[in-house]
Amino acid sequence: MQLNSLQEALVTEMKDLLSAEQQLSEALPLMAQKASNPELKQGFTLHLEQTRNHISRLEQGFSLLGEAPEAQTCKAMKGLVAEGQELMSEDATSDVMDALLIAAAQKVEHYEIASYGTVCTWAKQLGHTDLKDLLGQTLAEEEETDQKLTRIAEQSVNASAV
Repeated sequence: MQLNSLQEALVTEMKDLLSAEQQLSEALPLMAQKASNPELKQGFTLHLEQTRNHISRLEQGFSLLGEAPEAQTCKAMKGLVAEGQELMSEDATSDVMDALLIAAAQKVEHYEIASYGTVCTWAKQLGHTDLKDLLGQTLAEEEETDQKLTRIAEQSVNASAV
């Protein structure tokens, strides 16, 4: 597929993000189930609800652009989810497993932060202020989730895993 404009690149990246969010919505319940730290378990459950909202926002974003909401397989998320599943199969104490889950989740968050940052920048450059604002809400939530994961790791999980 040849992309001839930033607009086409934006739509393609949004298709990738839609796939990423859909994959994540399947992985988060497993992560919540595997977590033993109550705050971490609750965080995964909350992020699942946010992820469903992220999917909805992407669908709204496609509508703003006059495009059909179509997912295009996100290979990066596929790899991150596979890596997370591999970590969850490790024979680890519950505290170490929580630390591993946080590491896997933060890799996902950093990927999403980079991706949403890109589409927000492109939307702004293209004059799609409504889309930039809509997806900017998701970007802010992804950044907040990353900060919460860091706090949980630093304040309880990592010390317990030592």
